[in-house]
Amino acid sequence: MWRSDAAASTTELQAALTSPCNRRSAPLRPSGLCVNNSALAVMKGVDAYDFFVGFRRKREANPINKKGKTMKQKRISFGQGKGSLTHNNREFMADNVDPLRPPQNITFVRQPIGEAYEQLFAESTERYNAKQKRNDRKVHGSYYEHLFGVKPCNTVRTAADKRNSFYEDVVQIGKREDSGYGTEDFQLVADCLKEYMEGFQKRNPNFYVFNAVLHMDEATPHLHIDYIPVGHYKRGQDVQNGIAQALKEMGYGEGKQAIARWRAAEVEVLNKICLEHGIKSLAPEKARGTLEIPEYKEKRRQADELAEQNAQAEAELSKKVEQINRALKYLPDLQKNEKAEHEFLVAVSELHDMLKSGMSIIRNKDSIISRIETLESLTKKAMDKRDKADLTIYDLRQRGEEVTAELDDALDKLKAVRSEKSQLSSELQTVKAENTEYREILATLERIAPSILRQAKEMLREQQREQAQQIEYQPTKKKKSWGLE
Repeated sequence: MWRSDAAASTTELQAALTSPCNRRSAPLRPSGLCVNNSALAVMKGVDAYDFFVGFRRKREANPINKKGKTMKQKRISFGQGKGSLTHNNREFMADNVDPLRPPQNITFVRQPIGEAYEQLFAESTERYNAKQKRNDRKVHGSYYEHLFGVKPCNTVRTAADKRNSFYEDVVQIGKREDSGYGTEDFQLVADCLKEYMEGFQKRNPNFYVFNAVLHMDEATPHLHIDYIPVGHYKRGQDVQNGIAQALKEMGYGEGKQAIARWRAAEVEVLNKICLEHGIKSLAPEKARGTLEIPEYKEKRRQADELAEQNAQAEAELSKKVEQINRALKYLPDLQKNEKAEHEFLVAVSELHDMLKSGMSIIRNKDSIISRIETLESLTKKAMDKRDKADLTIYDLRQRGEEVTAELDDALDKLKAVRSEKSQLSSELQTVKAENTEYREILATLERIAPSILRQAKEMLREQQREQAQQIEYQPTKKKKSWGLE
């Protein structure tokens, strides 16, 4: 198990996170707070980003690894999970789980959240209460109950100040089509995720991981990482649950973009691991939010179809524009026509001067012949250009009408695709809102009557099995032969 293999380092990190500030024995952090020397030995934040990555990836049309083989391209999904420990630890089986494969899952750490809070914050709570002279300012009960008003539970709770009881990130490499169960890369992406998870706690010492599982029993391998952010404060309790302070202490700065900078650094670490295993990662993909998996797959399929139709419409539009530009090249060059007309007038004027007298004609006989040949050449070119211009203008007018009609048709298709896409987006928002209500109801049922909910699910599955058996074993009626055998 990951926790037992790294027991020494975890103990060291735990001591650093929960120890009070001591300016004599511990150096200052960049945030002005104090930690032990052992915590400074762990590289954090932007330093970890530069150390573990150390390079900027370049875009390549056909990426090739060091062995000269073309690298596989896969998309990385790194998003926030809903935070259901009962699902992550397979205390109940969802419809998308293969019931024969849960033993293949890899559990890196599994610690009850109440025990984790006690381990992280109990001593700090005692120090805080010891300083208080008024009883109403003390923390009564556990730190978890003080923040969230309930006993520790396996779902995310939100306090009055918007702090969550824990946070979850879901990490996946590839999709079912290229990395799912039964494909040749199924184990490859699982190995990449395992390597990524093994270094997660060292890279992020202020994110205490109390539950982490690599799911191998669904369509595609993916990680569920559940952690509690730990921050150190000068006012109030010196060690608290605080994601903003945790990110600041790990070197990712302040503000709304701190979490984005942290996530980008983690994605780069995963990119490096993928490159070492022959995988070129594409741009990260957004998480599915609150959509159920079948709904998410259907919406993704519709979005892919719309994107393909949109690309086709854009390609047709670009093709029509190119045809128009190519057709414009056949228009007469007015500048060249003006130059030819000027040459013609000059030749006529010179010839007129040479033909004024008989002596001038005899003296300029060769020049007169040259000017006449020039006029013949210019006249022939003018006639050819006139014929070509007449033909070109007629063709262009006809082709222009055709292109205009095709362009209008392409624009109508593009508008229809965009309208359909907008409608689907609206439907998606409606489905998300409905999903939120259903999840709240389901969470309430799980909390109030988990046994009743479990029995209802079993009864529903039993009814579905009985219906399937009745359809399978239903006898077919024998046709009458009318004595023709």
